[in-house]
Amino acid sequence: MITSFQMRAARALLGIDQRTLAELAGVSLPTIQRMEASTGNVRGVVDSLTKVVDALNRAGVDLIGEHSRSENGGRGVRLKDPGPPRRMGRQTDIARDDAS
Repeated sequence: MITSFQMRAARALLGIDQRTLAELAGVSLPTIQRMEASTGNVRGVVDSLTKVVDALNRAGVDLIGEHSRSENGGRGVRLKDPGPPRRMGRQTDIARDDAS
């Protein structure tokens, strides 16, 4: 189970927009938009959620669950291999967010 905040944070760490995440996960853009619009835990079809989590893991993001071990406890997200910021795919959402 992940939260919409974790999804957005994971995308930000990877430097990808919603469309690119949808392509990586093999789900539709509206599916990603609905998931990220959730409050709290992401709600949706389990198969789609699994595809998104798998895509984020393949891209190098480690999603930290509620009771998973982390230095400070709680939920979070981190890169599996820290390094320079990654830029993958389109940047339209980021560019649009920066413009507003």
